Amino acid sequence: MNVTREQVIAYRVAAQGLHRDAASVGELAVLDIGVQEAMGHPAALAFAARLPAGVAVGPSDVAVGPGHRLALAWTLRGAPHVHRRRDLDAVGRALWPLSEPDAAGRLNETGPSVKKAGIPALEQYAIAVTAMREVVTSPTAKGAASTAVTKRIPKVMWRDCRACKTHHVSDSAMRSAAPSAGLEIEPGTAPPVLVPRATAKLPDGPDAKAVAALAIGYLTLLGPAGTGDFAGYLDARRADVASLWPEDELAEVTVAGRKAWLPAGRIDALRKAPDPDVVRLLGAFDPYLQARDRDLIVPDKAVHKTLWPVLGRPGALFVDGEIAGTWRTKASGRKLAITVEAFGPLRPSVWKQVDAEAERVAEVRDATDVTVKRTA
Repeated sequence: MNVTREQVIAYRVAAQGLHRDAASVGELAVLDIGVQEAMGHPAALAFAARLPAGVAVGPSDVAVGPGHRLALAWTLRGAPHVHRRRDLDAVGRALWPLSEPDAAGRLNETGPSVKKAGIPALEQYAIAVTAMREVVTSPTAKGAASTAVTKRIPKVMWRDCRACKTHHVSDSAMRSAAPSAGLEIEPGTAPPVLVPRATAKLPDGPDAKAVAALAIGYLTLLGPAGTGDFAGYLDARRADVASLWPEDELAEVTVAGRKAWLPAGRIDALRKAPDPDVVRLLGAFDPYLQARDRDLIVPDKAVHKTLWPVLGRPGALFVDGEIAGTWRTKASGRKLAITVEAFGPLRPSVWKQVDAEAERVAEVRDATDVTVKRTA
């Protein structure tokens, strides 16, 4: 099956619920793979972009600690993500490193540094997981956890920290080990407070079925896509992912001459996807923007540095299937100013919808007054 770029975009918009066909946060499909969180509440922004007017969304609707249906944890790529709490064990099993080079990468180490330490990267990862499980038995601030974990690991795993002017376990080791250690983050804490949870099954090695299930989730929401795309999302090696690729559950298609896959049961949804005729202010870490085939969703590579800089990502103005500009906010008390920079002229009807989307952003940010500044 040959698939056009326009079909892929229409499919992803529908699969991710950007037509606003969900009635509550719990129904949002994007939670199947988690939604990245950071400063400015991007997870709440992602939810608001997918829920109809009248359904309130704020920070407290995202993750409110033990007992809530949603939880916040360091998971994919070591970044904080919001997941359904019931999915966290499966996510932890999917994120155990798949090989020695994979473990080194997740620990932010190199082959030579691992060789110099004299402890294989997979063993270092397992040591960090065990130490995290032993240390965080009740809510524990990150700094206190770091101090306690450092005392339990070999000195060759300590790293120089200029900020602390001391040596301790690396931030990468703590973040990458946290999912497998069964830990989540108490929302609203800075520095973060780590919290243990009662778990059904914590991993002690790679789980091929869990990786395959996560791949199915990625392809359902961000497919059709290739093994390299999913490997980038997982922050794993393509070779490792390819060895676990669930081809018997997938349909192969061709997108612009490139081999890609989609869950077999989603082919009809791909064929029948409605036009992506929506206007949204997508947050900087919105699930739509997490696709690794950036050249497909934004063909103009000159725009990539604007949308995905190393630091200070803007939000994206999404208009009828295309990224049509960027947006940023500036708050003063409970007043919010949103500057929207369009890449080209927009219809008056689009700007009217932008104003409506700005009201949703203001709701998420708990602002009582919002203004939109238009630039082009």
